Amino acid sequence: MHTVVVREYARLTTATVAEPSLDMAQVSATAFDWLCAESARLQRAGAQLVQLDDRRSLRLDSYVGVIETPCGARVEILPKSADDANDATASRQLLRLMLERCLDLPSRETAPTDIQAFDAPLTEWVMRQFLHALQRLVKRGVRFDYHPVQEEQRFLRGRLDMMRQLRQPPGRAHQFQIEHDIFDADRPENRLLRTALDRVCRLTRDAGNWRLSHELSTYLAPVPSSSDVVADFRRWRHDRLLAHYRRARPWCELILGDMLPVSIVGSWHGCSLLIPMEKLFERYVEACLRRTLPTGATLTSQGRREHLARHLGASWFALVPDLVVTTGSRTVVMDTKWKRVDKALGNGSDKYGLSQADFYQMYAYGQRYLDGEGDVALVYPKTSTFDAALDVFAFSEELRLWVIPFDLNTGVLCAPKHIAAELQAVTVRSRRV
Repeated sequence: MHTVVVREYARLTTATVAEPSLDMAQVSATAFDWLCAESARLQRAGAQLVQLDDRRSLRLDSYVGVIETPCGARVEILPKSADDANDATASRQLLRLMLERCLDLPSRETAPTDIQAFDAPLTEWVMRQFLHALQRLVKRGVRFDYHPVQEEQRFLRGRLDMMRQLRQPPGRAHQFQIEHDIFDADRPENRLLRTALDRVCRLTRDAGNWRLSHELSTYLAPVPSSSDVVADFRRWRHDRLLAHYRRARPWCELILGDMLPVSIVGSWHGCSLLIPMEKLFERYVEACLRRTLPTGATLTSQGRREHLARHLGASWFALVPDLVVTTGSRTVVMDTKWKRVDKALGNGSDKYGLSQADFYQMYAYGQRYLDGEGDVALVYPKTSTFDAALDVFAFSEELRLWVIPFDLNTGVLCAPKHIAAELQAVTVRSRRV
C-alpha cells in the first residue's frame, strides 16, 4: 500500500514531484479521481473535502485524519500546527494528544509514551487504543444481563404464554409456547463492542493489532453484533456496574463512525477517518478549560442561544458562541478559530491576519450576551509569530475584545492576568496527556 503523509491545505497532484513534503505530494490518477468524486459527494451534503486547482492537482481542506482509496492509496492528513517545520512526527503526536483530550479520558488512563512511540497512521492508533481498552475490560469481566425470550419447546420452562398456546393447531398441541429470561452477555454495550471489534479485525493492517483483535474475538464470540448501532448507543448504561466500560466507549464510538465528542464528516471507506480541524480545536480548548476552571466557574458550550433580531414575532439569525465562561457575576464569551495570527502584521492593512467578519460576530455576542459591557475573546493556536495576547480591541469603553493564543502542547490559554483569573485556576495544573 502506498502511503502519502501531508497536512491541511496540502496540494496533491498526479504530476511528478521532485521533493515531496507535507505541503506537496504525488498520488496516482485513480486516487486523484476518487478524491474528486468523494469531495463532490460530501459537497452535496454541505462539506468540502478538497478544492480542485486544475485537471492534475487539488488542494485539501481543513480536515485531518486518514483517507484510504479503493485503489489502495492511503493519505494521512496531519494538522498544520505551530510552525512550518516539516515534522510529521510532531504533528502526528499533537493530533493524537488533541483527540485523547477531546475524548475526555482521565489523565491516569492515558499513556504519553504510547502517543509518542506508536508511529502509525491515526486509524491504526485508534484501533490499538480500542483494543487495549477492550483487553482491560475483558480482564475485569464482561457484564451479563437478563433479557426475555419467547420460544416453542416440548417442555415447560418459565411462563406459559396462554394466548399463543390457545392459537396452536391441534396437531401441535404437544408444543409449549413459553416465555422465560436468559442471563447472558447479549446487551447493548457488548453488542457495540463486538461490532467495533469485528471492524478492527477486518480493517487493521498492523500485525500487533491483528493478533490482539483476533485473540479478543474469541472472548466475545457468543455476543451477537449490533443490528442498530444508534439505538444501542442510546441504551448504553452508565451505572457503577459498568464503570470499567467507560474507557472503551469513546474508542468504540470513533471506530463505528459515531464520533459523538467530535463531529465527523463522511464515513469509513476502507479504513478512512476524517475530522474537521476547526471542530477538533474548539473541543480541545473546551476540554482543557474544563480541567483548569477555578472553583465556582461554569463553562457552557454552545448551549444558550441568543438571536440577532426579531421579525414578525419570531427570532432570526441565531448567535451561538463556542464557549461561555461564568464566574460569579462575570461572564466571558469566547470563539475559537483555527487560523494563524502574525504579530508582525500589526498594521492598518494586514491587521495581524484577523478577519473583519469575526470582529462583527464578537461585537454581536457582546451586545446580546453581555448587554454591551464586559469581555469577549477570540482564541487562536499559539505559534512563534503569536505567543502572547494582542493589545485590547475596544468596541467601546465598556465592551472589550481580546485576541488570545492557546498553547496546543500544554493546553493553557496565554491570556492577560485578569482574563486568565476568570478562565483558569491561578495555579495552572501540569500538562495532562
